[in-house]
Amino acid sequence: MKLSRGVVAIGIAKKVYTEARKPENQARIKSAVEKARSRKR
Repeated sequence: MKLSRGVVAIGIAKKVYTEARKPENQARIKSAVEKARSRKR
């Protein structure tokens, strides 16, 4: 059970990493971070 959870976590992390490398997604991530920072202030 524990091993399968680790495999799933690695798969999700790989998917997130590959999506985050795409330029259009980088722009979305940056805008979301800026929005979160402005709310925090």
